[in-house]
Amino acid sequence: MPIRTATTADHPRLLRLWRAAVEATHDFLTPADVDALDPQVAAYLAEVPELLVAESGSGIQGFIGADGRSIEMLFVDPAVHGRGVGTALIAALGPGPLTVDVNEDNPSGRRFYVARGFVEVGRSPLDGEGRPFPLLHLRRD
Repeated sequence: MPIRTATTADHPRLLRLWRAAVEATHDFLTPADVDALDPQVAAYLAEVPELLVAESGSGIQGFIGADGRSIEMLFVDPAVHGRGVGTALIAALGPGPLTVDVNEDNPSGRRFYVARGFVEVGRSPLDGEGRPFPLLHLRRD
């Protein structure tokens, strides 16, 4: 699966993909929560130091944003969940330790990372914005 660096022209598609993935996997968020996050995610797409997309003949299937060895965002089109897109995006970051935070209330996200060798190393009762969405801190060496 081809993986490339995202361009600003990709951002509208990435934002739509983010929304579809969140609506499919983040049951703890209300529609208002997702709407409130939308502009924040749009802004972060332009700021994340490394932003990669996975493509197929049908277009972008997923994306990963990283800051150094920290995965800041990883979202895959729900239509292709379970087909190796997320795994390929993680692999594209190269060898070495990685960290990621996953919402405690997103069991599918936690299972995904654990299946790829990540282990829980901590927990925060609030997300990075101070909202009551607990985070699990995971690491893979």
